[in-house]
Amino acid sequence: MEKERLLSLDAFRGFTIASMILVNFPGNWDNVFFPLLHSEWNGLTFTDLIAPFFLFIVGVSIALAYTKLSASGLKSNDMHKKLFVRSLKIFGVGMFLNILGIIGNFSWEEIRWTGTLHRIAIVFLVCGLLFLHTGWKVQSVTGAALLILYWLAMTLIPTPGYDKVMLEPGINLAAWIDQQLLPGKMWQTTWDPEGILSTFPSIVTGITGMLAGKLLLNKQSREHKVMSLFTIGLITTTAGIIWSWVFPLNENLWTSSFVLVTSGLASMILAGSIYLIDILQYRKAADFGIIYGSNAIAIYVLADVLAIIFYGLPIGGSGLNDHFFLLFTGAGVNPKIVSMAYGLIYVGINLIPAYLLYKRKIFIKL
Repeated sequence: MEKERLLSLDAFRGFTIASMILVNFPGNWDNVFFPLLHSEWNGLTFTDLIAPFFLFIVGVSIALAYTKLSASGLKSNDMHKKLFVRSLKIFGVGMFLNILGIIGNFSWEEIRWTGTLHRIAIVFLVCGLLFLHTGWKVQSVTGAALLILYWLAMTLIPTPGYDKVMLEPGINLAAWIDQQLLPGKMWQTTWDPEGILSTFPSIVTGITGMLAGKLLLNKQSREHKVMSLFTIGLITTTAGIIWSWVFPLNENLWTSSFVLVTSGLASMILAGSIYLIDILQYRKAADFGIIYGSNAIAIYVLADVLAIIFYGLPIGGSGLNDHFFLLFTGAGVNPKIVSMAYGLIYVGINLIPAYLLYKRKIFIKL
């Protein structure tokens, strides 16, 4: 398996990015089906799975790609350079998108210094360095230590100013640290879901992906790897559910239980994908994901840029999404169905450049 491109991983990555675009760009934010929204606080929806799934995939990709680079004889300094440069590019593009969002009302105070791409960049860099300098045992211990320390910090250290432990929005330890240290604007004014403290457990999500990648690189049969991935995923998910009884599932805080549950689910989905796509050869059904996944971050960025036209450009006083929404809801169609339909159309629009890049074998590595 390590000598062939893992099409199932491309497909998993592609469906994850397509899902991210779908939930980020509904036709109307006031009319969205519950699974296509983040949990208000504790809990888990389909949308809450997307970011951790992508970070898990980042970890798997690090294990596969850097093992291959090392085997090719690439020097350590060159691998470090690739790692740092790519991390900086991803972080820089994240900053570009944040600035693009306030370009009409720019001020340094309004700039957000965190976000999805920023977190991907940090996780990629830290996990990459861990992979290059440690083995799977050290990575496992590091991940476990981070999750336990984060749990203890969030549940034992009182929130400054309140003199008691709190896990509420904007009044918890992670939010307090962001308020003290984060420059610029935070996503929720007083706290940020991609803040400083919660980035540490998100790194563990990447580590779990690296461990899955390490498993895929061993010399066992594909079938055995699939069974191992699924079994480990099931155990991890179960452990996360049990942990959630004392440290709730929460994407905004990226709680330790959230890491285990989402990584376990990602492991099981990857196992199923490998079985269907790489073993049973059901590749036609995976083409959409493979096309999207071959230039995943580039298409994610493009979706944000194209949104200026499909959501922001006023035509007759309203955006295209507003016209679409009013047209079909006026004809009696359920508003939530109309909103989701526009989001699906937008996913299809972004499939066009993804397909053109894929057909021309152009793979943009940010």
